[in-house]
Amino acid sequence: MNKTRYITLPEEEAQQRLKTKTRRGFLVGGAAILAGVGGYRWVTKSALEDEVPWPQRKVLNFNGNLAARYVSDDHLIKTFPADQATMPKANGHEGMDDDNIQGWKLNVDAGGGVAPFALQMADVQSLPKVDLVTRLCCIEGWSTVVHWGGVRFSDFTKKYFPSGKKVPAYVYMATPDEEYYVGLDRKSALHPQTLLVWEMNGKPLELSHGAPLRLAIPVKYGIKNIKRIGTIRFTDQRPGDYWAEEGYDWFAGL
Repeated sequence: MNKTRYITLPEEEAQQRLKTKTRRGFLVGGAAILAGVGGYRWVTKSALEDEVPWPQRKVLNFNGNLAARYVSDDHLIKTFPADQATMPKANGHEGMDDDNIQGWKLNVDAGGGVAPFALQMADVQSLPKVDLVTRLCCIEGWSTVVHWGGVRFSDFTKKYFPSGKKVPAYVYMATPDEEYYVGLDRKSALHPQTLLVWEMNGKPLELSHGAPLRLAIPVKYGIKNIKRIGTIRFTDQRPGDYWAEEGYDWFAGL
């Protein structure tokens, strides 16, 4: 039978060993804290890239590139029955100060030497209408199912982008006053579930939700679902993005 052996130390020696271990633990813990504080200071004092310290921007870009790999025409976001749709919060008021939309028009710039042109709502609505019920996800942590009615942005592009030209790598969209703007990668913009919409839950868009025309792009967070689109610009240069300039991920994919 095994017997447990106990070692009895003189009290003075036991106290000395305890002090040594306590001192070692304090030094290790202190070093870890200092390293963490030093790392934090290093990050926060680093040069800015798109308004955030460059190490943080590198992490955000890595996350965005990872999410981008999952976007494809075959990878569709889950859809729901129309009776599950509810009204989402009317988040985001940037670019929405002017409620006078009587003179609204959609300015389109294809680039490449092609003169910009303007469209009316009838031009957009001349394309095949699509109904899509998907989940709108906010970076605040909430989500809700919404029934969208509009046209596929890919159909819009086929109709109004110059025939025979390659669609550039990016799409820029902005409110009429350009106070709010988003940048989209081509793959996400042309995804079959990306819509230009004028209806929400079977009714015309309300002013607070982006009337007369907004974007529904379920492969991305709500910050990319721009309201009251006034400008669409195709570009080979990655465009600016309102929330990316505030420290968020440029891609903002789900």
